[in-house]
Amino acid sequence: MNSLIMTSMEQGLIFAVLAIGVTITYKILDFADLSVEGTFPMGAFIFARFITSGSSPVTSTILAFVFGTLAGLLTYTLNIKLKIKALLSGILTMTILYSVNLRLNGKSNIGLFSYDSIYQGLPTIAVLVLIIAAIKIIMDLFLKTEIGYLLIATGDNETLVKSLGENANKYKLIGLMLSNGLVSLSGALMAQYQGFAEITMGTGIIVIAIASIIIGDTIIKNNKKLKNTTRAIAGALIYKFIGNLAIDLGLTPTDLKAINAIIVICFLSYNTFSTQIIKRTTGGKYADNR
Repeated sequence: MNSLIMTSMEQGLIFAVLAIGVTITYKILDFADLSVEGTFPMGAFIFARFITSGSSPVTSTILAFVFGTLAGLLTYTLNIKLKIKALLSGILTMTILYSVNLRLNGKSNIGLFSYDSIYQGLPTIAVLVLIIAAIKIIMDLFLKTEIGYLLIATGDNETLVKSLGENANKYKLIGLMLSNGLVSLSGALMAQYQGFAEITMGTGIIVIAIASIIIGDTIIKNNKKLKNTTRAIAGALIYKFIGNLAIDLGLTPTDLKAINAIIVICFLSYNTFSTQIIKRTTGGKYADNR
C-alpha cells in the first residue's frame, strides 16, 4: 500500500502540471484545445533531443517548456488568424506535432535510462513537490496581475475586454502558449520519470487532464477559497490513486483508458445528479451556487 501511495503521488504531481496547463484553456478561456495530445509527447521528445545532445537535465526540461509554448502559438494562428474553429485547430496542431515529434529524434521510442534526469540527487517526490509548488505560486501570482485578470475576463466575457480597449486575442495567445508550455513540461517530467519518450504517450492525455480537473472541482466544490491550481493538483493526485488502485486490484494496464473514461463518467454523473437533488430539495435556490 505504501508503494501504491508513493507511486500515485509521484505520477499525480507530474499530471498536476498537465492539469494546471489544461485548466487555463478548459476552465479559464473555455477553449477546447486538443493539441495537448501532441504537446505532451513533444515535451518528452524535446527533452530527449537535448539531453542526448549533451545538455543538462535542467536546461533540457526548461527548453521543453519553451518549445511547448510554440504549439500554443500554432493553435492560436490556426484559430484566430486563419479562422479555423477551436476544436479543429487543436486537432490539426496535434496532427502536425505527431510528425514533428518523430522528426526530432528520428524514431518513435527513445530510451533515457543512461542519461541524467532532474530527479538525481534528491528523492523524486521531493523534486516534484518543489516543481509543482513553484508552478502553483507563479500561476497564482500571475492570475492576480492585470494580464491575469484580463486573461480570466477574456474567457468570461470577451465583449467586456474589448470594451476596455484591450485586444482579447492577445490574451487568448498568452493563455494558449502558457497552457501548452506547461503540458510540454509535464511530458518532459514524465519522460524522465519513466525513462523513455514514446510517440503514443500523449494518446488520451486530454481525458486524464479533464478527469483531474473534474475530480478536483467535485471533491472540494464547496470551498470557494481554493484556487483552480489547488483543485487541479488535488484532482490529479486523487485520479492517479484511483487508477493505480484499480491496477493493483487486478486490472491490466491495457484497461487504463477505459478506467480513465469511467472515472470521468462517474464524477460527471455525480455532479449532474447532486445538482438535480439540490434543485428538488431547495426549489433551485442553491443549485447555481454549487
